[in-house]
Amino acid sequence: MTASEENYIKIIYHLNLTSNEGVSTNAIAQKMQTKASSVTDMLKKLSEKKWVIYQKYQGVSLTNEGLYEAKMIVRKHRLWEVFLVDKLKFSWDEVHEIAEELEHIKSDVLIDKLDEFLGFPEKDPHGDYIPDRDGNISKVKRQLLSELDKNQAGICVGVKDSSSDFLKYLDKQNIALGSSIIVLEKEMFDQSMTIDIAGNVFQISNKIASNLFIKMN
Repeated sequence: MTASEENYIKIIYHLNLTSNEGVSTNAIAQKMQTKASSVTDMLKKLSEKKWVIYQKYQGVSLTNEGLYEAKMIVRKHRLWEVFLVDKLKFSWDEVHEIAEELEHIKSDVLIDKLDEFLGFPEKDPHGDYIPDRDGNISKVKRQLLSELDKNQAGICVGVKDSSSDFLKYLDKQNIALGSSIIVLEKEMFDQSMTIDIAGNVFQISNKIASNLFIKMN
């Protein structure tokens, strides 16, 4: 599988997590920042290689083999992020693009050794669970902060948006994994919130709240 094919497999995997139906070519094209016609050509190739199930106008889904390969790409990506943050002291907003390159390393032995070296971490620096070598992923009940109501509280356990800009914003607001968040007010008009983190009270937009995963207390 080429690096380009791996990128497509991974994007289909991530898009499939939020959809019960096949992923559309337009959704993939938007993520890949390319033309829908180019996506269609690639999906035909992936279908011929038995990585995906593709039917025109009905979207695309991963085969069992494709799903496993996608999880292994995600496994490599997240392990490299842990390595970059824990061992090389990168900040969590710096590692995504570097891990995008490192995830294409083919050596399974290297990745298993990396996993062992890191102490078999369960989660990456952004709170996402790391698939094991068999493709199993731990699942913990969590919800978006935007789904909480006034006077509800929880612990920040992950981010939906791992872009550098968003993570830098969180750093400025001292919002981190493990932060205890209390919803003091929730505006009916725009769903913005007034929250309390360790005595620091401030307002956040619904867009911010919709990108923070919370585990209820």
